[in-house]
Amino acid sequence: MSAEEITSSVETIEVQAEKILEDARAQASEIVIKARDEADKILSASVSLDEMQSERQRIIKEAEARAKKEVAAAEKRAAAIRSGADSKVAGITKRIVKVVTGAVDN
Repeated sequence: MSAEEITSSVETIEVQAEKILEDARAQASEIVIKARDEADKILSASVSLDEMQSERQRIIKEAEARAKKEVAAAEKRAAAIRSGADSKVAGITKRIVKVVTGAVDN
């Protein structure tokens, strides 16, 4: 091989190496761009997660408040039923006493 052939081969190799480096740089640039896009998505998703967390807390508080109101209403209804039952028992007791003592009003 002559010196010119060797020089030509070396120059060809250098051109090919430079092309490979350019391709590698382009791929690296694409990877960095994609990584930035993914990071942006993740960061925006974190904001969404924070929003979802606060919404979840709001829903839980609303549910707890509603449950407390329903329990209070149920307790009032139960107290009214107990009160009604007490007066019915008192009335029935009076009737039984009247029956036993013979003071029944027919």
